[in-house]
Amino acid sequence: GLPKNDIKQRVGEMLDLVQLTPYAKRKPHQLSGGQQQRVALARSLAKKPKVLLLDEPLGALDKKLREQTQFELVNIIEKVGVTCVMVTHDQEEAMTMACRIAVMSKGRVLQVGSPKEVYEHPANRFVADFIGNVNLFEGKLSIDETDRCAVQTAIGEIHVGHGVSGALHMPVAIAVRPEKIEISKERPDFAPNLFSGKVKEIAYFGAYNTFIVQVSDGTRVKITEANTSRDDLSHITWEDDVYFWWSDGAGVVLRD
Repeated sequence: GLPKNDIKQRVGEMLDLVQLTPYAKRKPHQLSGGQQQRVALARSLAKKPKVLLLDEPLGALDKKLREQTQFELVNIIEKVGVTCVMVTHDQEEAMTMACRIAVMSKGRVLQVGSPKEVYEHPANRFVADFIGNVNLFEGKLSIDETDRCAVQTAIGEIHVGHGVSGALHMPVAIAVRPEKIEISKERPDFAPNLFSGKVKEIAYFGAYNTFIVQVSDGTRVKITEANTSRDDLSHITWEDDVYFWWSDGAGVVLRD
């Protein structure tokens, strides 16, 4: 319903915004998957909406293109200043694109917060397990003080650098992210949470290695180690006996 000159100007502005001006004469089917997504975004933004709803907008793209498009979308949305609500089942995508995340389960919102808050301070077991990878150690509260507590678990007593204001012997879980755990064939001089086990699985992901270590009681612990060198400096392989540990600030006590 706008005059032709206004339409032409708005189209030009949107093409510039999504960096598709050189492809203005092409049909959408002549563009790549990522470019088509940008066309769809431009069409939505052309009407200057107050709220933009994106329902798994990058689900059909391959991993590398999806990661590239995520950054482009974030930059465009921030530049326009429109409020955007995005639905996604990809946790990494949510962490990358959102300034606030709401985790839902069975129709209930379990936690709302920044990506860092949700990842580092999950509200319960579901959130901890749903966002990223995590080791959950079930046990009972054995020490509870203002600035520290301890939980007796199947693998031993785990110390945490915060209190929970709970009743002693109450059932709780401790969440520890795999990347916060150190692993070595040599026993460290000191560690507040030091355990040992046998390496059962190893996976190489390029940027990092993942180890599955089985403790004597059968508990399997996931540990990730960043690849900071082109050479393998750890020399850890299958069936090796290893030590693993983490600081008392790495774990979070969960009641629910």
